Amino acid sequence: MTTPNEVSVLFVCLGNICRSPLAEGVFIHLLEGDGRLLDVRVDSAGTGAWHVGNAPDPRSREVAERNGIRLPSRARQVRSEDFHDFDLIVAMDRSNLHDLASLQRKHGGKARLALMRDFDPEPGDGEVPDPYYGGPSGFDRVFEMVLRSARGLLDELGG
Repeated sequence: MTTPNEVSVLFVCLGNICRSPLAEGVFIHLLEGDGRLLDVRVDSAGTGAWHVGNAPDPRSREVAERNGIRLPSRARQVRSEDFHDFDLIVAMDRSNLHDLASLQRKHGGKARLALMRDFDPEPGDGEVPDPYYGGPSGFDRVFEMVLRSARGLLDELGG
């Protein structure tokens, strides 16, 4: 649960080992640089349960480390209470957003749902593509999208 002055953000992708832990780590890094880490609770999850308990994909860890960012979480699946406990749930693509909207209709909750690239100042198709089946360059591309989008989200939150 958040404190009265705290904002909470949950980043969500399919398996919670590539995109969403990268978004979580990038956003925490930006918050630390902004001095706002205590004001924002950040987590990540997946719509699927395939990787629950696993560390982020080695390619996500590598691109994060190369950019001075650590990825603190282990994969978990979205829970019904997430829709009540988080203010904002940010999906990486439309399929994740659709799944989250279905779950929220079932479980209720106050969380606002958004796409990660809703906060990206660069035009695009609105999605952060899943790099899982590709090579390292896909993870670099995802990192750049996530970084731009996370900066935009921080700006929206008043950072």
